[in-house]
This record gives sequence, structure tokens and C-alpha cells, in this order.
Amino acid sequence: MKDFETPFDGAVTRFLQEGAPEHIRKAVERAGGRKVLAPSYPYRKEMARKEYEAAFEALQIELARMQYWVQETGARVVVVFEGRDAAGKGGTIKRFTQNLNPRVARVVALPKPSDTERGQWYFQRYVEHLPSTGEIAFFDRSWYNRAVVEHVFGFCTPQERERFFIMVPEYERLLVTEGIHFFKIWLTVGRAEQLRRFLEREADPLKHWKLSRIDIEGLSRWEAYSEAIAEMFARTHLPHAPWTVIRADDKRRARLNAMRHVLGGLPYHGKDVAALGEIDPLICGGPEIMPDENV
Repeated sequence: MKDFETPFDGAVTRFLQEGAPEHIRKAVERAGGRKVLAPSYPYRKEMARKEYEAAFEALQIELARMQYWVQETGARVVVVFEGRDAAGKGGTIKRFTQNLNPRVARVVALPKPSDTERGQWYFQRYVEHLPSTGEIAFFDRSWYNRAVVEHVFGFCTPQERERFFIMVPEYERLLVTEGIHFFKIWLTVGRAEQLRRFLEREADPLKHWKLSRIDIEGLSRWEAYSEAIAEMFARTHLPHAPWTVIRADDKRRARLNAMRHVLGGLPYHGKDVAALGEIDPLICGGPEIMPDENV
């Protein structure tokens, strides 16, 4: 059996021991079982598996109904998932799509732009992945890379980022005016929870691929991320394209609320309101529910 090297030479563990603020390090080291680490999170433990699975199964049936409506009516749906590294974007998208037809529901997870793409209009490569009639597109990160990640790491100039903020309201207005059902979801986690998830990835050979150099370098840039995120919300939480923030310290609650938010916002036929359940306003709302993520 192959022995796997620790990714990035154990950089996550080293950050825990040498770089993390003391209160974050202690929170991670004292964590155990299903305990939620963020003190401001409204639940001390993650949702029980049995309760989660019952709600999840009902929502999968609603997703199937929604997919049939999309195909039948030719609707177009775009769901953008953004958030902190390790906030659960990919896992949430996986739960959306696991029982959907991949010819109808596509996941868009683009690599860094090529030289050709860097010379194009910034939004151009994303436009190519927008859905046609009867399709759903889930964006695992999106054009909002420019607002946060590219800015934090200096991958774009201040002028390029400012042009992005000027153009994005009209770009998204065009999507909505075109008749696309458009959702923007931001998953947020506390700093200790993010670090715990990175440590789990570092320790599990099957999850090594989830760690990137950007993740490692981003550990020490938490405050820069926070500033960029705050400005992004201030400038792109729009009446025609609002952000929905989901506190994802408990992955199970986050996934259920993401599904409920999208399903609740679509006028598909045969919607079972009882099966859909209610969105939890303590963890799902607008940018005003953003917590102090420094814990």
C-alpha cells in the first residue's frame, strides 16, 4: 500500500502550532465529536444524522420535481456558491446534484484562466458556461474570484477590481432580465472551524487533493479576506441579485438550508411546502447575519 506524504510538508499542522492565534489553537485542540467551535453559532452540536437524513431525503424528491419543471418549461437556473476556503461549497453542490441528471444539472468549477482568457473581457469565460433552456448551472466559485481571492493575493490590479465592481451589477441585471433564475450563496465558517477542516484534509489521503497552495497561504491572510468580503457585500448585495449568507459551521444544517433557499425561490410545479420545511433564520439570511468569523 502506498504511503502518502503529508501535503505541503505539514503546513497546516505547522500553522496550528506556530502561526494560529492562541484562542484559535486552543479551540481546535479542545474540539471533540460533534461540537461546533464558533461561540456565536446558535447550536452547540451539529444536527443529528437521523434528523438530517429524513429532511435530506424529502428535499431530494423536491429537487427531482424541480428538475422536471426545468426540463418541461425550459427554465434556466444559475446558483453561484462562494465562501471561505473549506466552507463546504463543493460538498453542498454535491448534495444538490447527486440525484439530478448531469445532462440537466452541470457543475462549473473553472481552473485559473489561460493566457487567452486573461486577455478577454473578464466575464467572458463565465458567460460560456451559463445554462441554455432546460438547464441548471451550479458555479463552484465564480466571477467573484476577482472581488476576494484575486484581490487578496494580488492576482488583479486595484483598477481591474474596481472595473469589476462597476460592471457586475449590470452583468447580473442582464442575467435576471434575460429570465434566468439567479441565486448567490455565500457559505461562511469561523476561523477555528476552517482550520479544523484543513487539518482533517491534511490527515486524510483521500482529501489531500482538496488542499491547495492558496489554502495554505491564505491561513495567514484571514483579516485581508475579511476586509475584501465586507467590501464585496457592500458593493454587490443588490436588489436584483442579493446575497444569501449561510452559516456553515454545521455542514448538515448548511446543506439543508441551501436547498430550501433555492427550491423555495423557484416556481416549480407540485411543490410540497411541508416536505420543503422552513429556512432557519438563525443561520440563513442576508449579509446582516455574518458573524465575527475571527473565532
